[in-house]
Amino acid sequence: MGKPIVFLHGGILSTYDYSRVLDLVHRDCRAIAFDRPRYGYSERPRREKVTATVQARLLHGALQKVGVERPVLAGHSMSGPLVLSYALNYPREISGAVLLGAAVYGGEAYPASRGNLLLSRLITTPVIGDFLSNTVLPPLGCRIVNSVVKATFAPDPAPPEYLKLASVLWPRPGQIKANWEDILYFSPTASQLSPRYPEIWVPVAIVIGEQDPFLDPKLQSNRLHRELPHSRLIKLPDTSHMIPTVRPEALFDALRWVWSETADQI
Repeated sequence: MGKPIVFLHGGILSTYDYSRVLDLVHRDCRAIAFDRPRYGYSERPRREKVTATVQARLLHGALQKVGVERPVLAGHSMSGPLVLSYALNYPREISGAVLLGAAVYGGEAYPASRGNLLLSRLITTPVIGDFLSNTVLPPLGCRIVNSVVKATFAPDPAPPEYLKLASVLWPRPGQIKANWEDILYFSPTASQLSPRYPEIWVPVAIVIGEQDPFLDPKLQSNRLHRELPHSRLIKLPDTSHMIPTVRPEALFDALRWVWSETADQI
């Protein structure tokens, strides 16, 4: 069935982020795209903190159930720690990884979580958070979703079909709460994982848009490239954050590098 690759989206939408990529790679591999917990059409555990490490565990269980062995994991944006947690916790059950505009370090390296810390704590608080997620936030999300998506795509135009789907999925109460939980848990989890990143020995392609407004390369991609013993840093000119949608061919090129490095190890 071809080489298995698993696609993991960031913090806005769902597996739809990879629709153009799937058109490119389906002949070369077994491609699977997952909705992360409570995004798109998936569910989310209620009795534990669903950190990136927990999401890696859930993904591992799902891949075992569908019979996927030693895949390449491709993670966009906030999926970075999920992918690297998987590589650390299941080192013999992953062939390699592709990180796309991925944040993987917390604290000062990830100001988004610091700036939104108070709001994320409020939204994830029992009772109060559920009230806000089901009353105030959905209509607010409907009003701002277009501007948020357009800013995330800029300087590229946001595809009309993406805007349409985002306006349906993004403001839902469950997805709103999941997104703010991810923001709240991001820095502590990334800070816990990052000292172990040099232990990752599988090939990792680090792809970054040179116009990405959310990431400081010195604190994220460049640092990770230095710390991973088997990595390649790929910088895309005139490219912002939404690499899977606007530059699917770059993702495919990164995959080919990972596959070639994996073949060299066999």
